[in-house]
Amino acid sequence: MLLGSIEAGGTKFVCAVGNTNYQVQDSIRIPTTTPDETLGKVVEYFKQFDELGAISVASFGPIEIRHSSDKYGYITNTPKPGWQDTNFVGVLKQYFNIPIYWTTDVNGSAYGEYVLETLFNKPVHSLVYYTIGTGVGAGCVIDGKFVGDAGHPEMGHIKLKRHPEDINFDGICPFHGDCLEGLVSGPTFDARLGKPGKDVPLSDPTWDIMAYYVAQAAMDATAMFRPAEIVFGGGVVSEPFLDKVRKQFNELLNGYLEVGDLNDYIRMPLAKNNGSATLGNFALALKAATE
Repeated sequence: MLLGSIEAGGTKFVCAVGNTNYQVQDSIRIPTTTPDETLGKVVEYFKQFDELGAISVASFGPIEIRHSSDKYGYITNTPKPGWQDTNFVGVLKQYFNIPIYWTTDVNGSAYGEYVLETLFNKPVHSLVYYTIGTGVGAGCVIDGKFVGDAGHPEMGHIKLKRHPEDINFDGICPFHGDCLEGLVSGPTFDARLGKPGKDVPLSDPTWDIMAYYVAQAAMDATAMFRPAEIVFGGGVVSEPFLDKVRKQFNELLNGYLEVGDLNDYIRMPLAKNNGSATLGNFALALKAATE
């Protein structure tokens, strides 16, 4: 049996086929254009594989995850132009009579890291995964299950205490202004400095300001979920940046809770090349196929 993975992003879709050992057999990148064009290419890709047993989709959102809703399987009120109210799962079901698992992009990544850590490194019962890139999102896995009932978490939109040297920056989130996403996502570099983050040296104080905000997110996740680990991925994140986050986190935590070695507790993804979601999708597809 083969397993299908769709990592649906606002810029590109990464589609892959793997075996039950979570090894990639084939993959393709598809630019995210219109729903009709993009999903058409997705369907065309997976039609090549006769032994496909299940597909898991980790999608940008917001999405509807409640099976009781008429809009289950939809991308809902996304800011991505043209993708509002898209029946993603419904399109796939027109062509594939197999189980389809449906979750958020960050949940897929969280599950991939959970599986990697549990199967190949050390057993963990819980994990929070943040991605910081064009947007900010997070997923939480506890004992193999995702947190979220009425909907999926939107941890990228928590409110934060403002850094005293960043008070005049309004933030860029179109809904909330200075939420976490509005303050630390990749485009905030352009908004603050007029240039992309890749052109900003780590010595620039902007990185310290952002580390202060990300450390607050880690503090909130620690206080709410008490996870075994917090993983940070996405294009904004690097190991030197996480060193700044760990330092700020340690000051905020102030010895209140025991979290162990901060280098283990706050870490980069184990999956290379942003492959966490693909691996997570394979595991979720296998789960859907066998339950």
